[in-house]
Amino acid sequence: MRGKTLAYMVSCVIFFTLPFSAPVTATGTTGIRDARSEYDACLKLVKREPEKALESGLAWRDLGGGFPARHCVALALVEMKKYDIAAPKLEELAEDMEKAGSNLVVPILSQAANAWLLAGHYSRADSVASAALGIDPENIDLLIDRSRIMAKTGDYQKAFEDLDLALKLDPTRADALTFRAAALRQLGETSRALEDVELALSLQPDLLDALIERGILYQLQGKDDDARQDWLKVINLSPNSAAADLARLKLEKLDVHTDK
Repeated sequence: MRGKTLAYMVSCVIFFTLPFSAPVTATGTTGIRDARSEYDACLKLVKREPEKALESGLAWRDLGGGFPARHCVALALVEMKKYDIAAPKLEELAEDMEKAGSNLVVPILSQAANAWLLAGHYSRADSVASAALGIDPENIDLLIDRSRIMAKTGDYQKAFEDLDLALKLDPTRADALTFRAAALRQLGETSRALEDVELALSLQPDLLDALIERGILYQLQGKDDDARQDWLKVINLSPNSAAADLARLKLEKLDVHTDK
């Protein structure tokens, strides 16, 4: 199972709907407005220059920037691929936010779980994702995230169960259908897997992961030409993506097999 690119890890968690520890002036709203601007600027810098965002976030934190500053620091570390450092920072942030009564704990735990996943610490990633699901058991994105963690450990049955629940909650999630197809393939249920991936593509015809997965299933059925068409479509749709790199690898292996 291939996961999301996790670019969403640097997406904005809106802290400003709830109280948080940030400098507030005598006028009250001015401090929140300034903090919002600081947070937005830090997040934009994370995407462009994460090293500078880290420096800016640390300075802001030391000046009393509170949860938003700490969050920006953690996301900068994620973007710098320092997952082993970012993950515990996100966990600590979630714990402190929970003590402060924030209702934004679940999205921060979700990010922590994904950081542990990227770091290759699958057991920890599972524990954090499960903790978040304990708070919000019908969170579809979390169920999908935990299924990806289970797939990394080779537990495709548990991955399937999480995805099955996610799809009962929302049968139109093409990403969940694609991942469930991959889990079913690993469990030897290729016919059911093809049904899932076909449904995913009926919902999102250009979904890269679904095209990759259908190509794999076609190849398993001996339909090499159909597999080739799906993988070529991935390359044409998004030539610089990780999915396109995988499609090229699949095509190279297919050509070697065909030439024999």
